[in-house]
Amino acid sequence: MKKNAYHKNQLNILHFLKVIAIIVISRSKKGLKHQMRLIMINSCRSGMKLARSIYNSNGTVLVGSGVLLTDRMIDRLRNMKVFHLYIEDPDTVDILIDDIISEKTRQEAMTFIHTSFEAFREDPKKFRQVFTAEKMGLRVRDMLNHLVDELKQNKNAMNLLGSICGVDSYVFVHSFNVTIYAISIGLRMGLPEKQIIELGVGAILHDIGKMMIPLHILNKPSRLTDEEYQIVKTHTTLGFDVLRQHDDIPLLAAHCAFQHHERLDGTGYPRQLTEPDIHPYAKIMAVCDVFDALTSYRVYRKPMLPHDATELLFAGSGSQYCQRVLESFRNSVAIYPIGLGVKLNTGESGVVIRNNQSVLARPVIRILENEAKEKITPYELDLSIELNVMISESEALG
Repeated sequence: MKKNAYHKNQLNILHFLKVIAIIVISRSKKGLKHQMRLIMINSCRSGMKLARSIYNSNGTVLVGSGVLLTDRMIDRLRNMKVFHLYIEDPDTVDILIDDIISEKTRQEAMTFIHTSFEAFREDPKKFRQVFTAEKMGLRVRDMLNHLVDELKQNKNAMNLLGSICGVDSYVFVHSFNVTIYAISIGLRMGLPEKQIIELGVGAILHDIGKMMIPLHILNKPSRLTDEEYQIVKTHTTLGFDVLRQHDDIPLLAAHCAFQHHERLDGTGYPRQLTEPDIHPYAKIMAVCDVFDALTSYRVYRKPMLPHDATELLFAGSGSQYCQRVLESFRNSVAIYPIGLGVKLNTGESGVVIRNNQSVLARPVIRILENEAKEKITPYELDLSIELNVMISESEALG
């Protein structure tokens, strides 16, 4: 009996070691987890190690993960309107943030946006010729198929701050972000794949009319005058007029450019359409466009965090924005990004380490400080279980 017990114990140990080996191999294939925390650029100091890469607006890596930051690099990032970044941090051990899409697909998308938008800016009249010659219609569909496939495989909520870009051309980054959001909403709403591709084409080209707006207005480093704002508003009509003449671009995709600033109550532009006359794609586009604008840098304000922007959008639910679209969006994105520092109504402080997929507004928090702001032995608090505990504050951007 003792001999059998001994062998049984040995088998248990071997089984345990085998499990550990599988976990290690699995992690090595997926990429090791990083110790990371989301911090504001003003809290960044020389010598900190970057935990996630920062991208340029053309999709290439601007600063790679693992780089030790210097004061000069921090100043450069600040000048490029990078307000937050992930650093390696011993208090947030083994936080894993999945990329929404692969680096290859990201670069493919950003390259397409650069190529098509610059061709349009150079000569809108020749855009059709260049688009056809470069087979951009085929390229955009192939690229969107890759995006759809990768977003389908990603069952987790999108961590919107997981991939950070330096903004040297806001329109390019904005067009890419809106495309990701729109496809995610389309998938959540159960749209057929043909419609999702149409929606994606419309999303990626929805702001192409801005390439016809004078650069001194488009890149003005202060608030626009009323006259300048009226000029900017023409980008919807300008984009639509060109896109609708292109045989390789679906007419409904062109309507995304035309209608993405329309609002259900008729307060939008350019035609002050009301809910029945606004295409479903444009209703999706409106939410994505405004959300990305709210969470991006503007010369007259700092970017909002995702949960603040979501709350503002829901204030217009049913009046300006489609409620079904808003709910699909909220169920697709992590409104409290992983790594975000938060304070609870208990007075305790910690970091978001995980999202509950069924209740995205109630994440799991790693508590690091008590109500007296004293460091404590970290422990996890699941807000989907502790219903009396609320997030009262979060670290603001900027």
